[in-house]
Amino acid sequence: MPWIEATLRDQCILVRCDAGGKLAATEGRVDVVYKAGASKLYRAGTANIVVGPQAAQYTDEQVAKGGLSYLSDAPPPKATKASPTKTTAGSYVDPGTASDGTWVAYTDGACSGNPGPAGAGFVLLGPNKETIEGYDYLGSQTNNVGELVGIERALDLFPNDADEVTIYTDSKYAIGVLSKEWKAKANVDLIARIKKKLKARVKVNLVYVKGHAGIEYNEKADELARLAVSSKKSHVSSPKVPAASS
Repeated sequence: MPWIEATLRDQCILVRCDAGGKLAATEGRVDVVYKAGASKLYRAGTANIVVGPQAAQYTDEQVAKGGLSYLSDAPPPKATKASPTKTTAGSYVDPGTASDGTWVAYTDGACSGNPGPAGAGFVLLGPNKETIEGYDYLGSQTNNVGELVGIERALDLFPNDADEVTIYTDSKYAIGVLSKEWKAKANVDLIARIKKKLKARVKVNLVYVKGHAGIEYNEKADELARLAVSSKKSHVSSPKVPAASS
């Protein structure tokens, strides 16, 4: 199979694709190389990969030989990331499901009044199909605090030995203040605390997803955050592993 130019969190990479340039993904993940001529392959989630509209393709021989200027050039023109694919059954095939030793979380915040009664919701998915769901009532806060606390709760619940974790949020604010060096005018202590927890992890990806777009686990996190507000309670479920099918 050929390789195609792409970026992963603004870093130039080459990605496995078919002859038509479509990513050759399995269970939402695809082979990538960070350096032409390198023998080691990595697996990355397709939700984080951006392919430019005029991205060039290369053969295995070209990639193995090395010397491709692309990997040291500026990223190609940005393309719109693919939305989750809607199936004929009406459900979504979400690229952000856990596999290959990674853990994934979807988080959200809710608020009635802004500021007002606020809550955070979170859903964690493990590589062995474990699921952990929870919500946290925060008292009178802003919606942004709910978004941030949802991310913090996920970080607290990920296993310490998780090789890689990805957190999906529909809050551009949270991603901005936590990973894009936006200057925070409020919630400074909370943001600093979460940043410290982010740095303590081996690898953490913060990924934006569109809210209220039918993405299953994003919708569930929103439901849990609103449940925290309406019930004025907090709860975290024990890890659940689905029973093996007979």
